[in-house]
Amino acid sequence: MSEKQTVNNVGILATGKYLPEHVMTNADLEKIIDTSDEWIVNKLGIHERRFATSDEVTSDLGVNAIMDAVNRAGISLDDIDLLISGSNTPDHQSPQLATMIMRKLGMKNTPGFDVRSGGCSSGVFSLSVGAKFISDGTYKTVAVVIPEINSKVVTWKDRTTSVILGDGAGCYILRATKRNTGILHTELGSDPSGYFAAYVPAGGNALPLTKENIDEGLQYFHMNGPDVYRFGTEIIPKLALRLTSKTEIPIEGVDLFLTHQANINIIRKGLEDVGVPFEKALLNLDRYGNMAGANLPVALTEAVDDGILTPGKIIYLIVFGAGLSYGAMAIRWCGPEDFI
Repeated sequence: MSEKQTVNNVGILATGKYLPEHVMTNADLEKIIDTSDEWIVNKLGIHERRFATSDEVTSDLGVNAIMDAVNRAGISLDDIDLLISGSNTPDHQSPQLATMIMRKLGMKNTPGFDVRSGGCSSGVFSLSVGAKFISDGTYKTVAVVIPEINSKVVTWKDRTTSVILGDGAGCYILRATKRNTGILHTELGSDPSGYFAAYVPAGGNALPLTKENIDEGLQYFHMNGPDVYRFGTEIIPKLALRLTSKTEIPIEGVDLFLTHQANINIIRKGLEDVGVPFEKALLNLDRYGNMAGANLPVALTEAVDDGILTPGKIIYLIVFGAGLSYGAMAIRWCGPEDFI
């Protein structure tokens, strides 16, 4: 008779962050493109964002975020059994970014791979993948890092995308926890009908990079803003109610809501439609813009530092992104005594 498979609860032992030093304000953007601080703040809720320098690549941001998370967790790099990168803006199209990050960290013989889930959804998708390896007992400690340099995939000719995105990196360190702590439930989904709502047209097999495509700017990120807005405002309340149904925690019993940080008006309407006070929203897009999947671990790091997120509190993570992909996770935040 085979032994019963181990099923562990999984918690976030620590998070970490890294933000490039260069701050790009709305006033700075006014000098480059036809936009205004008033429009950006009213439509998006963004005041400034961080941009990587010309000699920084995505793996550099990932290295710094991992080191911050490792230091906060009180562990060493040797304790990491698996490293997952959730980046949508890797250094190279191939091979996987995870191995370049490990190369720079001096890590050897540790498995590493990438999770591509539409960028903005990675804060939940890649976290969910990492948690599976803890849950089934395969590994003891998993690092999930999400570094993004979005400023290099937009064109200043497109004011609808260039004002939204920012650069940064976040990291989760995962370990097993006691029952009824950590991740309580996860929902993942995709709506392929929205594949072209947010995408980079050229650079893959469907449309290779040619001089003509580059001249047309097809190597840059393109987005249908109204479609994304409509999808986001519809999916946030649906996922919140789905988590509530599965966890049997009433919506008023949730302490914090951390959603994809693309647009403050999407967040406001999505939570309003499910009866959640906007004061429960955890925000960082005002300072960092849309860093895709990196927003979530960065926001969690700062919420812990500020004493907003403490052990025992319930937090919902709700994301949506290119693909169109969407995901949600209910977490009872852990303290040191919850880990096993």
